[in-house]
Amino acid sequence: MGQPDLVSLSFEERLGLLVDHEWSSRQDRKLRRLLSDAKLRLQACMEDVDYSQPRGLDKHLMQSLANCDWISDHLNLVIHGPTGCGKTFLSCALANAACRRSFSVRYYRIPRLLSEIAMARGDGTYPRLIGRLARYGLLVLDDWLLSPLTAVESREMLEVIDDRSQNNSTLLASQLPPDHWHTAIGDPSVADAILDRLLHSAHMIHLKGESMRKVKSHLKLNATQ
Repeated sequence: MGQPDLVSLSFEERLGLLVDHEWSSRQDRKLRRLLSDAKLRLQACMEDVDYSQPRGLDKHLMQSLANCDWISDHLNLVIHGPTGCGKTFLSCALANAACRRSFSVRYYRIPRLLSEIAMARGDGTYPRLIGRLARYGLLVLDDWLLSPLTAVESREMLEVIDDRSQNNSTLLASQLPPDHWHTAIGDPSVADAILDRLLHSAHMIHLKGESMRKVKSHLKLNATQ
């Protein structure tokens, strides 16, 4: 009513504009809610991924993963490489893409997740927490095996991973190559179970090269000189 030029439109056309506006508003609200619930460590998106540095990043693979078909198929993703190579950024960018495809997402650093599980054990909310972790379309576990897991922590992680196996997708970011994961998990039999559920249905991204923080620091330094 506040736009006189719309008077010339038919009722159906005006109704169509209103419906489009309402649909866009609902989608925007849903995306904001999904991103807020995801608790991503970084505000990253796939459009900002840097392919200029030689770190073994396959642009075609990343574009394929950004379509999120692997999440629809309940597959997993492992990103591993040295510190500073961009594992967390890529994880958050792919999680952002998943939110945009309407998947529910949650990001955790492993120490924080283990702490929440321990507190939930103590205050009686453990079943609710485990149930919630099982339902996320994508669960991002950052700093995976940054330090070895104790036998108790290994069993806790098996509970989380087993509930999600073949039902939802898990993304793990780790400095430790998958070949060394078994020895970093406290209980050998639990390690077998965890690796069987994670790796047999997983895409792998192996990053290499210099720390991106170091590279960007050099670029900024050169730009000011």
